[in-house]
Amino acid sequence: MRQVREQLFALVKQAIANAMKSGDLPELGELPNFMVEPPPQEEFGDFATNIAMVLARPMKRNPMEIANTIVRHLPPNDLVRKAEVAHPGFINFLLTDDWLHEVVREAIERDEKFGHWDIGEGKKVQVEFVSANPTGPLQIGNARGGALGDAIANLLSAIGYKVEREYYINDVTMSTQVQNFGESLEARYLQLLGYDVPFPEEGYKGEYVIELAREIVNEYGDAFVNLPPEERRRKFFDLAREKIVAQHKSVLERFGILYDNWVSEQWLYDSGRVVQTIELLKQKGLTYEDEGALWMRTTDFGDQKDEVLVRRTGAPTYFASDIAYHIYKHERGYAFVVDVWGADHYGHVPRMHAALKALGIEREDEDWLKIVIYQLVRLVKGGETVRLSKRAGEIVSLDDLLDWIGKDAARFFLLMRSADTHLDIDLDLAVKQSQENPVYYVQYAHARCCSIFREAEKRNHPALGEYRDADLKLLSDEMERRLMKAIARFPEIVREAAEKFSPHLVTQFTLQVADRFHDFYERCRVLGEDVKLSAARLALVKATQVTIRNALSLLGVSAPEEM
Repeated sequence: MRQVREQLFALVKQAIANAMKSGDLPELGELPNFMVEPPPQEEFGDFATNIAMVLARPMKRNPMEIANTIVRHLPPNDLVRKAEVAHPGFINFLLTDDWLHEVVREAIERDEKFGHWDIGEGKKVQVEFVSANPTGPLQIGNARGGALGDAIANLLSAIGYKVEREYYINDVTMSTQVQNFGESLEARYLQLLGYDVPFPEEGYKGEYVIELAREIVNEYGDAFVNLPPEERRRKFFDLAREKIVAQHKSVLERFGILYDNWVSEQWLYDSGRVVQTIELLKQKGLTYEDEGALWMRTTDFGDQKDEVLVRRTGAPTYFASDIAYHIYKHERGYAFVVDVWGADHYGHVPRMHAALKALGIEREDEDWLKIVIYQLVRLVKGGETVRLSKRAGEIVSLDDLLDWIGKDAARFFLLMRSADTHLDIDLDLAVKQSQENPVYYVQYAHARCCSIFREAEKRNHPALGEYRDADLKLLSDEMERRLMKAIARFPEIVREAAEKFSPHLVTQFTLQVADRFHDFYERCRVLGEDVKLSAARLALVKATQVTIRNALSLLGVSAPEEM
């Protein structure tokens, strides 16, 4: 499709040059940017351009008049079958089918690389996602961030970047949440050993805390009972972190996510990086003291208010360690980094960009740090919301979700909507073995493609040996053309989804391809007596299978060959 778009750009530019030369359009210097892309509705054609509307102001002419003039001056070519003008000035192109046939061949020949680009040219980038506090099991919000971050990493890899996945462990021991969790675990441990100790008022009440304490009792017995209280508390902070992080790694692997790097916030403190960062900001004249706290002048760099770096207690803020962390990222030479954050971090966005601009890591016109914010997820079962509450002990964890609906359904459903929209997951629908279930519908299309090839092998159908060199001009049915057009969109979908960090575009695309394939399957017999037609249709089936498999792979969803 990219070559077709380039050819259409060239044809439009030549038509404008022809019209200017003949005096039908006024002379203009360099042409402004314009678009050539598939129209929103297929009945308008294969591609459309907005060039006439773009030229209306500089040429001081009606866009409909400009569009008709451009169409009249299109040079002779083998690509455009028909060009029509539509209000308020679009030019719609209906193309010959040769370009669709080339797409089918490209899908078959490129196979696992179909849809891939080399835009990134091997540059190193990083995607950091999930990065939860080590205070309990990963929850549904973490699951959305996980599916989103991993799919973004897959997409960036598909367009030519060398991608590293990173998990930032928010484990600094001065954190109130980490302290509360350590104290909760300590209390449960002592209670299990028969000691009458109160449970912290702000403690974590979940059953998982008791299970974790029981593990520690089984491993260490009463070894920690007689330790001085502060030493025992520090020991439980360390044990809590170690065990929860191990659980996080395990469930994320079950979810299909493997990280290249795990970075500890506590390490940033222990290595002196946080203190060094604060000193660097002071040296650059970016800080001031007020009411006993140290502040950073983030308003000088676009933030709405200045931010605290060091509290009046002397403790650095999360903002300070986050700056240190992103300096560490920058030192590792990434062309850019992507942070995937929950909606509760929205207010942190302007201050981080301000800090990076202040340090010269980001320019005014380009963000080195790309931030993707995702909204809340709601689980629905039997028409009712399933509660989410870590503190109250009524946890619905990522492990629970995987037990209920499995990895494929979980990832597919979590990636069905744009990250910036709220998401409901119907747990009853997600486990249905029917075409009502969107992930089943797409996977079934792939399995059906594979079954056609198995049937061809079983029958020893002669088309099996001819489909790679088939005469694709025989694909004249409207259902065949609609399916080819969907396949042709795949490379552009991959590029757009990668550049916009929007995996949901791929998810929606798989549903469209599956829909068109099922329509084609119902109407067009693939393995018939006409060997040449069967070979052409078999080629289309193979291109469909490759497209669906590659698209699902980007989402981290399997493409079963049998269902």
